Amino acid sequence: MTNQPPVPEPAAAAELPTDSPEITSPETQLPGPRQPRTAQRTTLRSDLRASWPDGLVALLVTAAVFVLLYIRIRNKTSSTVSVMPFMADAGGFWMYFLSQAFGWSALLWAWGTVVLGLLLSGQRPSRLPLSGPRLERLHRTTSLNTIALITAHALLFGAELFRHSTDAWNSALATSFVETFVPGGYTSGTGQIAIPIGQAALYLAIPLGLLFYVRHRIGPKTWRVLHRFVIVVYVLSVWHTLLYGTNVWYDGWFRTSVWLLQLPIAALLLVRLLRPARRSEKLPLAPGAAASRTGWALRLGGRLAVVGVMVALVVVVASGSDGGRTVPPDDTSSTHNHD
Repeated sequence: MTNQPPVPEPAAAAELPTDSPEITSPETQLPGPRQPRTAQRTTLRSDLRASWPDGLVALLVTAAVFVLLYIRIRNKTSSTVSVMPFMADAGGFWMYFLSQAFGWSALLWAWGTVVLGLLLSGQRPSRLPLSGPRLERLHRTTSLNTIALITAHALLFGAELFRHSTDAWNSALATSFVETFVPGGYTSGTGQIAIPIGQAALYLAIPLGLLFYVRHRIGPKTWRVLHRFVIVVYVLSVWHTLLYGTNVWYDGWFRTSVWLLQLPIAALLLVRLLRPARRSEKLPLAPGAAASRTGWALRLGGRLAVVGVMVALVVVVASGSDGGRTVPPDDTSSTHNHD
């Protein structure tokens, strides 16, 4: 997250891998021709080994974002300087800006992972740039790298707090840990709301991202139910960004662009709901045809809610009224203060 006080995001929010063709079973197979079972189950170790090319790209993107942030702060063209004038010392707060760079790349990787997850979890398009198994693998590796980026973002934030503390080292370490990782530990301004939102996204993203590798133990049905909460993690991360990111603090094209990027997510989610891969998830033509009235109502409500979100996003992007601030805050004297 560029120029936003670094807080665990998950932005993060890494979309979980969908049912992979690398491990098939009667419970997890999608409709269609029977797929051959491979001899080896997909493991976390194998995906970690395969994640380094994607991880290298993520690091390069993070480095580029950091350079951009640094230059904008040094030239005083960043809105962060308006929000927090003391941050004009780019060299003194380089770790802070590096944390922000990791945050923005984490949000970008989370966006891509969610897009891949929605493409792969429904009825797959006939034409995709890569084969199904390769897209599945890419989906899993981007999920793992999103978690890594979020973790780096949070750790650097805590390290920055520790580095600038004037307390004894043990007291400074405890305080920075509480402010970084404990909900309610950060008590300054907007951070009282925004930071717990980011922490919630982080603490949900990690287990949901790793449950894929133990789904044979918890059962595919349980895993699929938990998997759907990943979209909640992503929403929390975007909410945190818009609420607390200093680069999107004020109304303008950059903040509007963040809203605009949510339109593809909403559209893909709607397509996923309207054209589910499993018959059990389809909306019957009449209540009770293939599901209970309650299930029918829930599925219909979900589809209508996503349509409402899409309409709201279009209105926000078209109007430019997206909740941004129009003037700098009155008090910018306190470190990481976002009143």
